[in-house]
Amino acid sequence: MTLIRPEDSYHKAQLLRLLTAIADNAYLANLLYFKGGTCASMLGYLDRFSVDLDFDLSDESKTDPIRKEFKLLFRKIGLEIKDESPKVLEFLLRYKAPQHERNSLRLDAVGYKYEANVYEPKQLPEINRTLMCQTKETMFAHKLVAITERYQKRESVAGRDIYDIHYFFINGYRYIPEIIEVRTKLKTPNYLSSLLDFIQEKITVSLLVSDLGTLLPKEKIAFIKTNLLQETIIFLKDEIQRIK
Repeated sequence: MTLIRPEDSYHKAQLLRLLTAIADNAYLANLLYFKGGTCASMLGYLDRFSVDLDFDLSDESKTDPIRKEFKLLFRKIGLEIKDESPKVLEFLLRYKAPQHERNSLRLDAVGYKYEANVYEPKQLPEINRTLMCQTKETMFAHKLVAITERYQKRESVAGRDIYDIHYFFINGYRYIPEIIEVRTKLKTPNYLSSLLDFIQEKITVSLLVSDLGTLLPKEKIAFIKTNLLQETIIFLKDEIQRIK
């Protein structure tokens, strides 16, 4: 069960309202494959709060009509477009909220789909709708790559990436090696070794606490401070030895 802070309940309601509208739109639901932290949380694959909606786009040639459909849908449910990318389907959406609380969410529908990705129709109990979703094995593979790729593109790191791979490891999830190898151009053991080096060099406990403090209830912070980084390193070392 995903625990959220009381102050995040209203944001989650906005996420669910938008996701329900997408699932009820036959055109969008047929072209968008749900993924990312919110998808993992809603399916019980992850126990942290996630603030955005992320999708794979099954047909990039339909970007323009999808953009138009999105804008009609946003207007219908009272979301204002604060910013958007002119090239890809990336939106920053604003909703009315009490002062000093979250008032925006991101929606991305990225136009790439790796052949090794696996999707399946999944019932999302919180909205009582079914959408095509990435499998947990697909999510795990992409999450392992996201840690270093985020730094290569933006010179930034995200504590939530570390939390997620730790959670996936500790729950015994597997990943799809072919996804890692296509995305990184490295054999999986070699990539995981480079990931281990990256985490040991770049990730600190203070970074983890800073990033995850807004996504997890206070009772989880003690674990982050004392165990998260150390255990993640152990899991990676064990996995590298296992697959060599």
